Amino acid sequence: MLLDWITVISLIGIGLLLIIVELIFVPGTTIVGILGFILTAIGVWIGYAALGTDTGHIILTITVLIAGLAFFYSFRSDSWTRFALKDQNKGRVNEDYQHTLQLGEEGRTISALRPQGTALFADRHHEVQTLGEFVAPNTPVRIVKLNQNKIIVEAIS
Repeated sequence: MLLDWITVISLIGIGLLLIIVELIFVPGTTIVGILGFILTAIGVWIGYAALGTDTGHIILTITVLIAGLAFFYSFRSDSWTRFALKDQNKGRVNEDYQHTLQLGEEGRTISALRPQGTALFADRHHEVQTLGEFVAPNTPVRIVKLNQNKIIVEAIS
């Protein structure tokens, strides 16, 4: 009887400890949380099988309360904010330098434009796009529209 209690308490204790570690330190579903759940379930099952139904209900209730408190504490302690993305990427294409390109200027594509890609104008690479058509690499292109950092080109026939 004492060995049954020690087994049940040990399995549930280790299982809940692993679940708490999962909730607070290792977010997401990992092997730690799954193993903790399995150990806790086995502990409750042994409690029902070895100690009786009434004692099994009490063990299950206490286990669920402790797991609920651990879940509540993990959100209350702001442990999840360490894993949240707080920075914003504010970079834009062609923002490193202001281009000096003019409407009608001609260049050559470096990559395929599907409809975006890279083109070479005055020995400088620029991110460009077409009005929807695909352009093969090494095709002559002409600038048809400049809009802030967007360079719109068309293939020269």
